[in-house]
Amino acid sequence: MRTKELRAFFSGRVQGVGFRWQTKRCLEDLELKGYVRNLLDNRVELRVQGPEDLVMEAIARVRRLMADYITAVEVEDQDLSEDLDSFMILG
Repeated sequence: MRTKELRAFFSGRVQGVGFRWQTKRCLEDLELKGYVRNLLDNRVELRVQGPEDLVMEAIARVRRLMADYITAVEVEDQDLSEDLDSFMILG
């Protein structure tokens, strides 16, 4: 299975609604590497690395789970990074 890394930026009412904690909880069983964090421009960034099908599933799960809060999603391919060793919530 091919390893893939993506960054997704979620816009809308995505800060102050438990977005990061809900994201971590809904992705726990996928065993991906990466993080979710709030950005200064009021978006949330999700960076995930793992098998391609699981990475795509992660983005889809977050979109479904937080659909009431999200107004836009921007997804970017990333070069594989070596600095990811678990999935965590950052500030």
